Amino acid sequence: MKRISLTGWIFIAMVAGVVLGITFPDVAKSDWVNALANVFLHLIKAIVAPLIFGTLVYGIAGTGSVKTMGRIGVKAMVYFEVLTTIALFLGLGAVNLTQPGVGIVLPSSDAAGIAKASPSLAGTLDHTFPQSVIDAMARGDVLQIVVFAFIFGAACASVGLKAAPVVELCKSLSEVMFRFTKYVMYLAPMGVGAAMAHTIGTNGIGVLKNLGLLVFTLYGALAIFIVVVFGSVILIAGIPVKRFIAAVREPFILAFSTASSEAALPLALENMEAMGIPAHIVGFVLPTGYSFNLDGSTLYLSLASIFVAQAAGVHMPFSQQLLMMLTLMLTTKGVAAVPRASLVVLSGTLTTFGLPISGVALILGADALMDMARTSVNLLGNCLATAVVARWEGVDLNAAPVELEVHS
Repeated sequence: MKRISLTGWIFIAMVAGVVLGITFPDVAKSDWVNALANVFLHLIKAIVAPLIFGTLVYGIAGTGSVKTMGRIGVKAMVYFEVLTTIALFLGLGAVNLTQPGVGIVLPSSDAAGIAKASPSLAGTLDHTFPQSVIDAMARGDVLQIVVFAFIFGAACASVGLKAAPVVELCKSLSEVMFRFTKYVMYLAPMGVGAAMAHTIGTNGIGVLKNLGLLVFTLYGALAIFIVVVFGSVILIAGIPVKRFIAAVREPFILAFSTASSEAALPLALENMEAMGIPAHIVGFVLPTGYSFNLDGSTLYLSLASIFVAQAAGVHMPFSQQLLMMLTLMLTTKGVAAVPRASLVVLSGTLTTFGLPISGVALILGADALMDMARTSVNLLGNCLATAVVARWEGVDLNAAPVELEVHS
């Protein structure tokens, strides 16, 4: 009998988690089940900071050229901006087509515990640069870690041979953390199954009942975005489809089932390198995309904002909707490290445009299931961005010799 792969076990655990959540909701929403899910996520989060630091510093210093990394950074930012803009307007078109908020009466209570102020551009800039890299690592602030590692790696490249021991240390650190990731991944089925069971047990399967059309619209728009937009990008960039799917399959499943980008990041880093993308491109583009290339989240935010306007009975002309999209384009940058970032940005946008903040409370019921979709698309978009930048740099991904069976 053929041995079941890790992907197979994850799927089995997801189904088992759903069954447990429906059949025994009291057990599924218990602290013990939640703890099992958190153990896996805690271990994954422990990997992120040292893995990003080691991979990025070694990748940048290994190129020996600060100019090369600057060129890669510009290309990545151009790509990020184009794709997130398309995501915003696709979400806008979808919500105006299906109008899922029409006929809904908003509850009077506001969303408790959700920040009501949208992050400003100045605040984002101030947040980007760390006062202490140790503090940034302790908080798991990916953006600040990337900025520090980029400057540190550039300094190592400039110093040359004197920095060789430090560069080798970072190389060894990244290798150790990849092996650490492999060990932690054995716990993935347990963590995924527990997370699914706790979500269903806590919210109930009826979580989709009142917001079914909103969820359907989001999933449909994301599916179109993946097939049409990502598909077009893959064809234009000449990315080998089978190799790309093999590389992103397991990280995508992890991101979807846990609704955590951090859970999938270590495996995504490893698999994109295994696909044949140079370490310095993977180490820079993938983590940076977590702050600047949130395709799934930006699409969700454009959809959710207009949904609240529809539910409140507020008619927004296209010019005002366009202004809202431009606002979201700015406020979604650099907020990936903020807990419940999408809800923070959504509540701030509603306040800015005079829409009822109670709309956030309305969406919260189904947010867990929508979060799984937008998080997995965020991850998929960042993996694709890494491959596109690699092709832009002239890397031949068809010639990569490494087999993509890292965790089979």
